[in-house]
Amino acid sequence: MKKWDWKQIRLRKVDISAIDDRMLLINLYVTQALTLIIGMIVLFFQHNRDIFARLRFDDPKEIVLWGACFAAVVLIADLLIARFVPEEVGDDGGVNDMLFRNRPLWHIAVISLVVAICEELLFRGAVQHAFGPYWTSILFAAIHIRYLRHWLMTGLVFSISYGLGWIYIRTGSLWTPILAHFMIDFVMGCIIRYRRDNK
Repeated sequence: MKKWDWKQIRLRKVDISAIDDRMLLINLYVTQALTLIIGMIVLFFQHNRDIFARLRFDDPKEIVLWGACFAAVVLIADLLIARFVPEEVGDDGGVNDMLFRNRPLWHIAVISLVVAICEELLFRGAVQHAFGPYWTSILFAAIHIRYLRHWLMTGLVFSISYGLGWIYIRTGSLWTPILAHFMIDFVMGCIIRYRRDNK
């Protein structure tokens, strides 16, 4: 049996311009599938396994109100940061630009929905149930590694995550942070897409 040479494994920084569009999409959908699978596994092994209780839709008005209001606050904060803070502070290495710049509207919506469902199921549905919103938000900020070079963006991602956790606790439904997450990603994706068209 051939031994695996662990010394050959090297981590290296990948330049986003070296990745083509197809590979970026494959990477996105594979990582979201893994996020969903990990979330489902964690949920399965938790004592409170009833995912349907977390996905309850008892009061749609409350879910939409909290989700939409939180998304609006985040979007306004992000637009203010973009207006008054140097562009390099919000730089994510060009990932969001490459992901959304040439997408049709329907694909921006699909990407936003997939990311919102998979990440919220793992972070709010599974991880927050075990560790609470604070530690969940630290983990959430850490996996958004492309923002870790800038303290302002890391703080913003942490704050958004904490807010998503808070509205989940407030409404008791995972649909609230899923809706808010979807709206934030969708609107920001559209801004990136159509801002480029205007240029």
